Amino acid sequence: MPEYRPLFGSLVLATIGDQLARLALTVLVFQRTGSPVLSALTFAIGYLPWVVGGPVLAALADRLPRHRVMVVSDLARAGLVAVMAIPGVPLPALLGLLLLVSVGAPPYEAARAALTADILTGDRYVVATSVAGIVLQLAQVVGFLLGGLLVTALSPSLGLLLNAATFAVSGLWLLGGLRSRPAPLDPDAPAAQSVWRDTAAGLRLVLGDRRLVAVVTLLWVGVLLNNAHEGIGPALSDELSGGQSLVGVLLAVHPAGAVVGGVVVGRFCPPQLRERLVTPLVVLSVAATAAAGLAARLPDRDLAVPLFVAALAVAGFGSAWSIPLNVAFVQAVPPAARGRALGIAMAGMFAVQGLGALAAGAAADLVPASTVVLLTGLVGLPLVVGPLLGLVRTRPPAGVPVAGPSGP
Repeated sequence: MPEYRPLFGSLVLATIGDQLARLALTVLVFQRTGSPVLSALTFAIGYLPWVVGGPVLAALADRLPRHRVMVVSDLARAGLVAVMAIPGVPLPALLGLLLLVSVGAPPYEAARAALTADILTGDRYVVATSVAGIVLQLAQVVGFLLGGLLVTALSPSLGLLLNAATFAVSGLWLLGGLRSRPAPLDPDAPAAQSVWRDTAAGLRLVLGDRRLVAVVTLLWVGVLLNNAHEGIGPALSDELSGGQSLVGVLLAVHPAGAVVGGVVVGRFCPPQLRERLVTPLVVLSVAATAAAGLAARLPDRDLAVPLFVAALAVAGFGSAWSIPLNVAFVQAVPPAARGRALGIAMAGMFAVQGLGALAAGAAADLVPASTVVLLTGLVGLPLVVGPLLGLVRTRPPAGVPVAGPSGP
């Protein structure tokens, strides 16, 4: 799989740099303003393009050569982040540049996901999805911990400069490692369709299939509940009397737990068992989030911090439900429409991730951050019931063959 190496390696690099920069900016805003909602807004602003134009931007992955979409997105983001790294850039300008950087994410992510399914066949795709999920969670851990170290010991500007370097290396690696492919063409539609029609066709495909609706609904609700606490990391650290040095640890522990969960589900569970584990894993993840909120409210801080960290790690372990959901989604989508369909799924995923962080920040201006985490878990338990029932009802009968990523 020579082409998969640059595809995978470049994503790991970009993920480390992206998490590092996101943490650096979030802490910078909290230090300057002392406002949980403004720091959460900084964390969430990177997801805004997914909310406003994610499906439209992602449709470019089906209209243009996918490798070219990825290279241009990475190199453009490298240049913009390099400008952000200049010391003394005003805060409004930093946020505006962050928004521009984020515009490159929807086409890049849609092209990457679709190209992965093009390159890998059969069970290789399933294994690669599992391994990629594990390594990306590790990349988030490294990015958050490195970001916390740099913010505490050095400066946010250095974190941004490293982020620019990772984007540049990623783009050049893709340029040299991926072979040229023509833009995918949908055999059931005219090649000259507009991007708006492409997007509408992708929406009809996803919303018109009960199986796809069930998968994306659970994916979006699960991500909303799993990641809401990320936007209030600085406020949580303050409440736990850990200072800003604890922020990186609080944000890293959830993906660290997800690494363990990914290994267990992806490596040791047979394919027929993986989807059946989704329900217990989702419930475990949400319940552990509520437990983390309770732990953080303990008066003994020496006990509260390790219990909070342990509960978040368990919640991260439960988030391994995403592995079988990703596979189920790709199996249900025709190859020529994967860029649009995956773009819509990821648009919703990143949108709820950003909105969840922003809502958590707004709530943390009214109540303690630990209460926000507790309420996320308590409200989340009834929220996941409907999507879980939909997933079970649309599960293919045992013994019925399912199309793989490269077709039947």
